[in-house]
Amino acid sequence: MTRNRALSMLSISAKAGKAVSGGFLTEKALQEGSACLVIIAEDASDNTKNKFINKSVYYKVPYYIFGDSGALGGSIGKEDRVVVAVTDEGIAKKIISEIESSKDMEV
Repeated sequence: MTRNRALSMLSISAKAGKAVSGGFLTEKALQEGSACLVIIAEDASDNTKNKFINKSVYYKVPYYIFGDSGALGGSIGKEDRVVVAVTDEGIAKKIISEIESSKDMEV
């Protein structure tokens, strides 16, 4: 249930124009300082995961490996996406809270 809430919040951020997806736009958001959260799909390649984990750490932006590329893309109204950046701090905090809650429930 909480997993769906995180994806719903991601959908809201996309509809509000507060999310970017795909490698190029996510990397640009990180470099420009507009990214507040990076979400990497669980089924992304190891190379992609490492790239965005390292960039997120470098730019001090929280990141999560969460959902699959179909779920991430579907939640923002696009095809499969392996990486998404949320550019609104309030929405990012809510998504982080929901992702953390879903991790607690998986135990």
